Amino acid sequence: MNLQQGRREVYDADLQSYFDTIGHEKLMKGVEKRIVDSSVLKLIRMWLKAVVVDPGQGPDDPPRVYRSKQGTPQGGVISPLLANLYLHWFDKLFHRSDGPYQWANARLVRYADDFVILAKHMGSRISQFVEQALQGRFDLTINAAKTRTVRLNEPGASLDFLGYTFRYDRDLLGRNRRYLNLCPSKKSMQRERDKLRELTRPEQCFVPIPMLIAQINKHLRGWSNYFVQGYPRRAFRQINHFVRGRLIGHLRRRSQRPYRPTGQESWYVHLHRLGLRPL
Repeated sequence: MNLQQGRREVYDADLQSYFDTIGHEKLMKGVEKRIVDSSVLKLIRMWLKAVVVDPGQGPDDPPRVYRSKQGTPQGGVISPLLANLYLHWFDKLFHRSDGPYQWANARLVRYADDFVILAKHMGSRISQFVEQALQGRFDLTINAAKTRTVRLNEPGASLDFLGYTFRYDRDLLGRNRRYLNLCPSKKSMQRERDKLRELTRPEQCFVPIPMLIAQINKHLRGWSNYFVQGYPRRAFRQINHFVRGRLIGHLRRRSQRPYRPTGQESWYVHLHRLGLRPL
């Protein structure tokens, strides 16, 4: 997102739960513009109309069984793809000659049904254009509680998007300037800690230590490859400290006697010798 070129006002919109309110036929009309294979279209229709089973609210309540007539199932593997196929035409509308890309020099950044719009000034004309297009032409519902305009040049303003937090921070060298900081968001950090707790929970005591550390290294490598953009050093240090603490507790838990590093080596050196690779 090009926030360095003067576009410091962001319109952050959230479409409600993968098109909960859009009818299947309306959705399929957008898909048919990109897919012409009748057998594939038939499979998509069958998947959209598949039986949904919701558990009862109480322990003795029977499950609720029904067929959906609108929207796409949350968590479905094909839901993001259908969102991209359908909202492709919103991208075209945004960038055509009478769209905000031309008359407001705005930029649209979208991932499935979550998107942000960047502009030097986010006036009511842009927000009205987006809302009228999505709620009118595309029959989508904008989640008003999660849609807002952010002025990133204001003190304390920040934007969370795709796991990252975007904000302007003071220069680390004390100069009279600010820089755009990209770092993992608080939710991303919490989800990562939860995943590491799952990898080192008591039920994993049967896993050999080399194999367990190899699994942790593989997971951390994938997580860090995604969040390597921007300035993640502080977040990486926090995750390294958390992993070491979890592994120390795990080693002590699975040992019948007090577990401690051999000789005079520190826990950091000991875990590194066991194979842990910090971020």
